Amino acid sequence: MLTNSPPKAVDRILIVRLSALGDVVLSSGLIPALLSRWPEARISWLVEPAAAPLLEHNPRLHELIVLPTARWKTLWREGQKLQALREVLRFRASLRAAQFDLVIDPQGLLKSGLMAWFTGAPRRVNLKPRESSQYLMHESVRPAAGSGLDATLPLVAHEYRDLAVYLGADPTSYRMDLAVGVRAQERARSLLSQAKLGPKYAVLAAFTTRPQKHWIEGNWAGLAEALLAQGLTPLLLGGPGDLPAALRIAASSPAIINLVGQFKLDETVAAIRGASLLIGVDTGLTHMAIALDIPTVALFGSTTPYLRGPNARTQVLYERLACSPCNRKPTCHGRYDCMRQLDVARVSKACAEVQQANTR
Repeated sequence: MLTNSPPKAVDRILIVRLSALGDVVLSSGLIPALLSRWPEARISWLVEPAAAPLLEHNPRLHELIVLPTARWKTLWREGQKLQALREVLRFRASLRAAQFDLVIDPQGLLKSGLMAWFTGAPRRVNLKPRESSQYLMHESVRPAAGSGLDATLPLVAHEYRDLAVYLGADPTSYRMDLAVGVRAQERARSLLSQAKLGPKYAVLAAFTTRPQKHWIEGNWAGLAEALLAQGLTPLLLGGPGDLPAALRIAASSPAIINLVGQFKLDETVAAIRGASLLIGVDTGLTHMAIALDIPTVALFGSTTPYLRGPNARTQVLYERLACSPCNRKPTCHGRYDCMRQLDVARVSKACAEVQQANTR
């Protein structure tokens, strides 16, 4: 059972969440939660370069430390192994010199645990340890039993909330904390204006890392027509690697504006901030919309990281089948039956409901 830690003076805190994009967003609620527990603390965050833009605009972070993993790997591959080791040791020395009082590793992997151990902090805590990372920690936290599917519907970011509560924070202080940069917002507005998007648009977040998490591709055209009827222009967003699929989806409906690959990550956050609605699969963009309190419809099938949002502006659509959640091991031979349960009519209805909730 999770218990609050005894009161202690904590001046310097480091959060080690290196990746991935969605999990960095979900765990961002640790920032306000920790500040509610230790209002005078200086909070730093160690992250890999790909996710750094999600945090660099946050005024509540004292410091963002970017892990130069790519450079170390390049040096190693090029045969400069001694130089790579020297740089790793220098990085370790810089972490130790910071004299963190508390290091929190919500990722729970060996690589994140090693970075936490590098600090030499007197208190190191991780979440759901894997790869034997618990041996690099002083304490490890496992989510409360009530977080599972067989109990109350799990709340968005429930595992990270449990970690914050373990550290003594009030559960209500946990709110995902995603800041929008001024320049990123200006750039996003410029791109959206050039696309002649109009004042009200709905973001389609159709892409993620595994095909079993995708909605049935042909459904996006039908949803686009339904969104038009609700007074919204459908806007397709994603990264450069999503462009082939985005071209197929955009070709299926003239209503869809395709800006996939046109925005940097922090500009994508700004574009989502201006949306009236987001419909997305289990991907970082969906978590961003919830963090920004944008009306959101999340389409889940093979994974169920959460089944309810913080309020009525989020609906999670999920039909649990005998084979679900299958995560990385689907047994349906590419049919993705769980996602086929979520038809256009059902998704369209949810879109209308979360927008109505937003106006109450």
